[in-house]
Amino acid sequence: MRRRTGLAIAGAATLAWGEWLNWRWSRALMGNSGGDSEAVVVLGYQNPQATANFINRWRVRAGIRSIAADGVRGNRVIFSGGTTSGGAAEAQLMADYAKTVLAFDGTVLLEDKSTTTWENITNVIPLLEDVDRIKIASQPAHALKARAYLRRQRPDLARRLVRADDYRPGEWMVAKPLLALYGLWMLRRLKADERKFSR
Repeated sequence: MRRRTGLAIAGAATLAWGEWLNWRWSRALMGNSGGDSEAVVVLGYQNPQATANFINRWRVRAGIRSIAADGVRGNRVIFSGGTTSGGAAEAQLMADYAKTVLAFDGTVLLEDKSTTTWENITNVIPLLEDVDRIKIASQPAHALKARAYLRRQRPDLARRLVRADDYRPGEWMVAKPLLALYGLWMLRRLKADERKFSR
C-alpha cells in the first residue's frame, strides 16, 4: 500500500513538474508590444507522410487559436518548414490541414525552405518586418528555442514577441515531463552556444 502511495505521489509530482516547466517556458523571452497587426509563426515538425502528422496538426491548431480575438487587424499565419523526407514541404502540409480540415480562411503565408529551427527563424524574418506583434507556436520548449534564436538574429523584432496560445493546463499532460527533459537539454545547449558566440 505504501509503495503504491509513494508511486502515485512520485507520478503526480513528475506530472506537476512537467506542467510547471512548460507553463514557465511558454511565458519566457517575451517582448512588450501592442499594435494593430500580428503574425503567428507555426513551426513545422518532420513529416514523412503525405498529410500533416499528429504533431504538425496540433501545432496548426495551436497557431490558429493563437490569433488574437480582440480585433487586431492585419493578422497572418506563417507556416514554416521545408522538405525533410523528399515529400511535400511541412509548411504546405500544415496550410492544407488548416484550410481543408479546420476551415481556416485567414491570411496564410508559407516559408517552405527551412530544415532546422535556426533556418525557420532566418527565413521568416522578412515576413515579420511589418507586423507589430509576433507569436511563435509550437511545443513550449521548442517555441522558446525559436524565440531565443530570434533574439540572437534580430533583437529589434524579438521585442515584438507576445505569448502564443500553445500552452494549456492539462494538454499533453503525460508527455510534458518528457518535453520538460528535452527543454532542459535544449536550454543547456543554447547556453553553451551563447558562451561560444560571446567569445
